[in-house]
Amino acid sequence: MGNFFKTVICVLTALIVLAGAAFWGLAGLLPAVDIEDSLRPDAASQYFDDKGELIYTTASEERRIPVSLDKMPKHLQEAFISIEDARFYEHGGIDIRGTARALVVTLTGGDVQGGSTITQQLAKNAFLTNERTITRKIKEAFIARQLEERYTKDEILNMYLNRIYFGQGTYGVECASLYYFGKHVEDIDLAEAATLAAIPKSPNYFNPLENPKASKERQELVLDQMVKYGYITQAQADEAKAEKIAVHVSETQDKKEYLSYFFDYCNQFIIDKFGADALYKGGLKIYTTINSDMQQAAVDALQYLPNYYTDDNKLTQPQVALVSLDPTTGYIKAMIGGRAEDKFNRAIMAVRQPGSSFKPFVYLTAMDNGFTPASVVEDKETEFAQGWTPQNSDLKWHGKVSLRTALTRSMNVPTVLVAQQVGVDKILQTAKNLGITTLVEDGAYSDANLAMALGGLSKGVIPVEMAAAYGAIANGGVYVKPIGILKIEDRNGKVIFENKTERREAVDPRAAYLTVDMMKGVFVNGTAAGAGIGRPAAGKTGTTDDFKDAWFVGFTPNLSTAVWIGDDNGRALEYMYGSMQPLSIWRSYMVNAVANLPAVDFVRPSGVEIPPEPKIEQDSDKDKDKDKKDSKDADKDKNKPAAKKAAEEAAGGSQPAPQKPSMRDRVREILEGNAANNAKPVVSNKPTPAN
Repeated sequence: MGNFFKTVICVLTALIVLAGAAFWGLAGLLPAVDIEDSLRPDAASQYFDDKGELIYTTASEERRIPVSLDKMPKHLQEAFISIEDARFYEHGGIDIRGTARALVVTLTGGDVQGGSTITQQLAKNAFLTNERTITRKIKEAFIARQLEERYTKDEILNMYLNRIYFGQGTYGVECASLYYFGKHVEDIDLAEAATLAAIPKSPNYFNPLENPKASKERQELVLDQMVKYGYITQAQADEAKAEKIAVHVSETQDKKEYLSYFFDYCNQFIIDKFGADALYKGGLKIYTTINSDMQQAAVDALQYLPNYYTDDNKLTQPQVALVSLDPTTGYIKAMIGGRAEDKFNRAIMAVRQPGSSFKPFVYLTAMDNGFTPASVVEDKETEFAQGWTPQNSDLKWHGKVSLRTALTRSMNVPTVLVAQQVGVDKILQTAKNLGITTLVEDGAYSDANLAMALGGLSKGVIPVEMAAAYGAIANGGVYVKPIGILKIEDRNGKVIFENKTERREAVDPRAAYLTVDMMKGVFVNGTAAGAGIGRPAAGKTGTTDDFKDAWFVGFTPNLSTAVWIGDDNGRALEYMYGSMQPLSIWRSYMVNAVANLPAVDFVRPSGVEIPPEPKIEQDSDKDKDKDKKDSKDADKDKNKPAAKKAAEEAAGGSQPAPQKPSMRDRVREILEGNAANNAKPVVSNKPTPAN
C-alpha cells in the first residue's frame, strides 16, 4: 500500500513538472505587461482641510527610502532568501521543483507549504491584488517570467527588498530598519536582519512591536533556515538568538501631535475600504472636514487641562477628549483624542459615564410627551428603590420647581420624577434616535431603569456621539451622522469615494426648541452661569458621583462641541466638576472657533410659544407668619440687658449659629467618610441592576 501512494505522488509530481514546463514556454509567447509603468515609485497620500489646504502627507515618503543592494548587508539578503525563496538564484522565476515539493509535503500530511518565489511576490506586489484565485496565480506566473527575462537576479532582489511592506505604514528595508531599530539598514547585525526578514509573511502578526513573542519565534526560524542553507554557522545562529534586540519606534519616524488622532481615524476608514497599499502607496488625495483654525483653537484650549501624575504607561493623567462638529452637516471640525502621548483615540473610542450630561435627553423626551418648561415637579427626599435615594450636589431640597429650573440647576430628584412619568423606554429610544449606540437594552444590567436618567449607564457614552446628539437638539431635532472625509481621489484625480450625508428626524422640532430654550439658561443662572460666549448658546455640565468623569457639552446653532476629562485608570479627578476645567476648555475653544461663524439664533418652529415661569407657592410659605413672629422675638432678644443675655447663654438658652461649610467641603467630607451623623454618600447616577 505504501508503494502505491509513493507511485501516485511521483506521477503527480511528474505531471506538475511537465505542466510547469509547458506553462513556462507558453508564458514566453504572451505579450509583456507594462512593467516600467507598474514599477514606478509609490506615491504618498495627502490630506486636505475644509478649505482645500494641504495639512498632512502620509508617512510613505519618509518610510519608503530606496537603497541600492550594495547598501544592504549580505546577511540581510541571505536571511530573506533563506526564509522566502531558498532557490532564488537557481530558478527562472517559478520554482517548479519547490512547488512540487510543497505539494508533496502537503499531500503526505506535512505542514501546508507555499510555493511563491521572490520574483512572484514582486510580481504580485507591483502589478496585482491580494485575491486568492487561480486567475491571479496564472497572471503572477506570467509576469514573473517577464521580470526574469528583463532584469538580473540582483535587480529583482533589490526591487523586492525596497518594496515589501513591514507594517506601521513602513515599506522597504531601509525605512523598516530606521523605524524599528533607529539605524540605517547597512548598520544592522544578523539578529536584527533576521527580525526584519520575519515580518513580511504577516506584518501585523510578526510585528516586533505588536507581537514580540511571535516575532521572536519566526526570527529564530529564519536563523535556522540560514544555517540549513549554509549561510551562517550554528554558533552564529545561537549568538544571534541570544541577543536582546532593542526594538523601538524612532521619534523621527513616529512623531505624534494632537491632529494625529483625526488622521488615524480617517486612516482606519481608508484601510478598511481600500487597503493599506492604497493609503500608503496609492498617492490618494483625501479631502476632509477638519477646520485648521478650529483645530488650533482646540489645542490652545488645553491650557486648562490639569496635570495630576504620570501613570505606569507613561501617560499624563487625566486625559481629555474634544469633538466639535457642524450640527447641520455632521462635518467634524476639530478632534482631540488625548494628550498626543498614545494612539488611543478617546474622542471616538472611550466609553465613559456621562453623569448629568445625559439629563437633556430626559427633558427632551418630556417635551415630546406633553410637558413644557413651566411644568412643575417637587424636589424632595424620595426613595425610588430600596437603598437608592438621590440627592443634589448642594445637599439641599428645593421644594416645587419648574422643569426649566430643574434642568438648568441640574437637580436630581425632579429629573428622576420626570423620567418616571415619561417612561424610561421612551428616554432610551430618544437617546438612540440621537445616535447614542452604547446603551444596554436587556439583561441584568439593562439601562432601562431610573438611574439612567441621571447618567447611570451600564457602559457609558462616547464623546463624538454626545457631540452629535446635542447637535441634533441644536438642529431642530434632525440628527446628522458625523463624518470626517468628504471625498477621496486617486493619483490621477479620479473620485473613488464621495461621502453622503446621513440625516433623519430624531425628535419633534417643537420638543427640540423647548429643550434648547431651557438649556440656554444653564449659562444664565444654571451650573455654567457667567460662562456664555457672547452669542446664543446652550449646554449642560456633567459630573459623576465618584468624580471619575467630568463633561461639558454645548452648542450654538452652527457648532456642537463635547469635552470630556477623565483618568484612564479610573481614579477620581480630585472633586472636579463639569463646571470647572471641562467648561473652561469648552468656552475657550468655542469663543475662538465661532469667531468667523455668523452669530445666529436657534430657529423657532411655527406656533411654538415659550411659557412663562410659573408662580410657585411652596409649602413653607404657610409658615411665613411663624417666621415673622420668630423674627420679632429675635428683635426683642437684641434689646435684653447684656447681663440677662449672658445668664441665659450660660444656662444653654441661646447658642450662636454654627458656620455652615461650603457645598464642596460638605461633599468632600461625605466622600471621605468624615461627615457628621454618619451621612451616606450622594448617590445619584450609579448604574443599577434592572428590576
